Amino acid sequence: TYGIVKNGEDTLVLIDDSIVRGTTLKDSIIQAVARLRPKKIVIVSSAPQIRYPDCYGIDMSSMKEFIAFRALVRLLKESGKSYLLDEVYKKCKAQFGLPDEKIKNYVKELYDYFSQKQISKMIAQLVTPPNLKIEVKVIYQTIEDLHKACPNHKGDWYFSGNYPTPGGSRVVNKAFINYMEHKDGRGY
Repeated sequence: TYGIVKNGEDTLVLIDDSIVRGTTLKDSIIQAVARLRPKKIVIVSSAPQIRYPDCYGIDMSSMKEFIAFRALVRLLKESGKSYLLDEVYKKCKAQFGLPDEKIKNYVKELYDYFSQKQISKMIAQLVTPPNLKIEVKVIYQTIEDLHKACPNHKGDWYFSGNYPTPGGSRVVNKAFINYMEHKDGRGY
């Protein structure tokens, strides 16, 4: 509501259940609340960063759609480490035909190069509309705190990459290969 926020003084905090692609934030929500002219906009996600495809019921299968993955790729490029994408691509390709017990999620290695805060900071840059002068910050729930909140429900593979079956690791590898080969479509 106009008039509630003090121009350039107040910080607006928005809570989202999860941030998958970031398009609604960038194309709609942030622009709408920016009209209130807050000093800062903080987006708080009650879910951790969605980094990996889901193949157990939710249709989230394309790596390029995930804002966390796009932030990771940008960080790799900006830090001169984009060659790691090719290294992981080769490891993923090499797993074709291996037995289930040998399949590994190599995409996880890419995330190990950056902290959750670094990735969140890049996500904030990616969801901030061009020419917006207001600072935007994105804060995610951690996987550890999610486990504290839901101790009996550890279905966290799209956050952690720890799939409960070898099929999950096959899917993430295929989704990454599709990304690297510029192919659309599911990893399953």
